[in-house]
Amino acid sequence: MTQAPTDLKTVFVAAGSASELARKLSISPPAVLQWRHVPAGRVLAVEDITGISRHHLRPDIFGPTPNEAAE
Repeated sequence: MTQAPTDLKTVFVAAGSASELARKLSISPPAVLQWRHVPAGRVLAVEDITGISRHHLRPDIFGPTPNEAAE
């Protein structure tokens, strides 16, 4: 079963806000608000900032979490 990516609202809450995430990534808030999902090139930084696993941010790229893959 393919896991859906984590909703961006959840990402923004984990970062403090969309503006805070943008600041931490050194990009503009409007750029972050245009995302449909976390861009591949930003996944690792967003994972570090939010604590949300890359497997949950972009399962289409990183696959399921190792625990889920073993099931």
